[in-house]
Amino acid sequence: MLLIEDDDQIIASLSKVLKQTGHVVATAERATVGLGKVVDDGPDVVVLDLGLPDIDGLDVIKMIRGYGNTPVIVATARDDDDTIVKALDSGADDYVVKPFSGLQLDARIRALLRRERSGAQPVVQVGDLRVDIQAHEVTLDGTSIELRPKEFELLALLASRAGEVVSRRTIAREVWDDPLSSSDTTIDVHLSALRRRLGETAAAPRYLRVIRGVGVKLAPPDEG
Repeated sequence: MLLIEDDDQIIASLSKVLKQTGHVVATAERATVGLGKVVDDGPDVVVLDLGLPDIDGLDVIKMIRGYGNTPVIVATARDDDDTIVKALDSGADDYVVKPFSGLQLDARIRALLRRERSGAQPVVQVGDLRVDIQAHEVTLDGTSIELRPKEFELLALLASRAGEVVSRRTIAREVWDDPLSSSDTTIDVHLSALRRRLGETAAAPRYLRVIRGVGVKLAPPDEG
């Protein structure tokens, strides 16, 4: 995620909480820098202050919308109805008024990303693995695979971000709704079970790649 905010104290406090809840946080203190990161890095979500020193936040929203559909949460001290309406009409997806806690912002980010995923491609094909997220169906080489609920949630999360490394904190947050206390053991047990159902092992992975110290990636076998 990308935080565009010019207050150093707010950047520090929000970044700390959001990192603890599993987000990879990039920051920018000026709109021009933030817009460059939107174009170059493609963040999952932008949290945007309206009172920036170089470009008004309402114009920044329009610029982000002119580039693509990156979700935008406005986080600002401006609480008048006219500004709120203008921000939402300009393309903001959510609006939160300062002061607010990092945990409240995390909850809004999670809710927004869930809505984004629910509208995403319902069927994901990774090699010969087919994951139908809406129908809760998984097939491998044309053969149906039965998964337990948490196994399916884990696979669906990885499939929705196929090719990307998903952090363990993100897995804990999205699958167990518990980013701070879900143990690595819980995740590892479910990964092991999922591997068995996909006919692979940790020593000989096909689809599930564990990147030590980073997270897990779902990728086709020929990706290496």
